[in-house]
Amino acid sequence: MARFRSPLHLAAILVPTLALPACAEKAPLGAVPAPVPYAEAILYNTQGQQSGKVTLTPNNGMLDGKIVVTGGLTPGDHGMHIHTVGKCTLPDFASAGGHLNPDGKQHGTQNPMGPHQGDLPELTAFSSGGAEATFMVHSSFDTLFDADGSSFVVHEKADDMKTDPSGNSGGRILCGVFYKKMP
Repeated sequence: MARFRSPLHLAAILVPTLALPACAEKAPLGAVPAPVPYAEAILYNTQGQQSGKVTLTPNNGMLDGKIVVTGGLTPGDHGMHIHTVGKCTLPDFASAGGHLNPDGKQHGTQNPMGPHQGDLPELTAFSSGGAEATFMVHSSFDTLFDADGSSFVVHEKADDMKTDPSGNSGGRILCGVFYKKMP
């Protein structure tokens, strides 16, 4: 056990040590954290009618996604992907380009040479033609909002998760361009 020569010597050691936590910066009580931007794409069908919405929120270097389709899908599975160009020109949405793929990989989570960053799980439509799903995107906000932006596409058929370049998921039936939004 250490012995101190005087109470003053003990105080000279303890006071600075005990005061250190008080020097740490703390947010004032009731402070509201700064809002975090998110991405939103309003989905349109091939007739130009609004059919749903997709939101992407940054989360630890990735993006949390949510899609809500209000109707118009055939019941069952549909491929959904993030595409490289922020453009959705009617009638076929070919203007959206290919899948988001900055790493030069092949399509599909079941492809040993894949997946693209824009490859997502299946979207399962209800008997009503609507659908809802949450998903994780292994990409960043910066990649999403590069010089030509990006878009979200829902395809007419299920994605086989391995065939390059698009998983045999058929035509593009819904498309929306991503925009940065603030809460």
